[in-house]
Amino acid sequence: MKPILAEGGARRPRLPLCVLVLSIAWNAGAARAFAQATSPVVRINEAAAKADIAVERLRGGISVLTGSGGNIVVFSSPEGKLLVDAGIGVSRPKIEAALSRLGPGPVKYVVNTHWHWDHTDGNEWLHSLGATIVAHEGVLRRLSASTRVEDWDYTFRPWPAGGRPAVTFKNDKSIKFGGEAVALKNFGIGHTDGDAVVYFKRADVLALGDIFWNGHYPFIDNSTGGGIDEVIRWVNASLALARDKTVIVPGHGPVGTRAQLVEFRDMLVAVRKSVARLKREGKSPDEVVAARPTAAFDAKWGGFVIDGAFFTRLVYAGL
Repeated sequence: MKPILAEGGARRPRLPLCVLVLSIAWNAGAARAFAQATSPVVRINEAAAKADIAVERLRGGISVLTGSGGNIVVFSSPEGKLLVDAGIGVSRPKIEAALSRLGPGPVKYVVNTHWHWDHTDGNEWLHSLGATIVAHEGVLRRLSASTRVEDWDYTFRPWPAGGRPAVTFKNDKSIKFGGEAVALKNFGIGHTDGDAVVYFKRADVLALGDIFWNGHYPFIDNSTGGGIDEVIRWVNASLALARDKTVIVPGHGPVGTRAQLVEFRDMLVAVRKSVARLKREGKSPDEVVAARPTAAFDAKWGGFVIDGAFFTRLVYAGL
């Protein structure tokens, strides 16, 4: 059957090498051209080339690959495979080996949840093997031009033509593939200006990309349109999609549950409220950081890539 496109509290796993390097490097300041020797993007790429790719099987033919930047969701079917996100390009040999363990079918589709390189850098090699890249129109715009991310101190060159989405959407799109109905949804501006969540209806698995970092403070890309209020709105919209037994795959962190997504939302709301109050009082970013508005949450959420001080600055800048 030809695919049809229509418009429209687990234990935290051991961190792979590339994630450990990322957590060290991120706060220092942030592949493609204009790379400085100290750039975290360069260091992360170097670590990803050495990191193993772990495979976690979920249900309904869906698995998650970890170890190359953001989590990669794989739906395996007799018609082939559909991926959500593509990881970092230097991980190709190990991603290919992991995909082969999930069955012989080729990758037919790659859906990008947003434009960030740790989710899209693998687009080009997957496209070279025949995959169609699908994403929100904002992803195509970002990957087609040089894009500066101030918080990473890094400028990305345009992606090669083969690494850019060939199929785009503005609001919603559905993909009928391999016996699954895959719903792609955009709720406007999110943590960037081109996010998407992906819901596998039959399997009841929801992939949120970097709208959800399970157990970790998230990165919010203010420099490419994102903001804290927008992320909270996206999390609420995602909660409306999820049911009690929905399996929720974050962009980073372990596979989660609806209850964990609620806890994440509540943390975002509480930190946003505290930072907004301090900003209204006229405090500078440094003064707000010194007030430690994330103190009650740092033990649980601050041990990964984004610490409490950095997250405070992201929230402050987005208000």
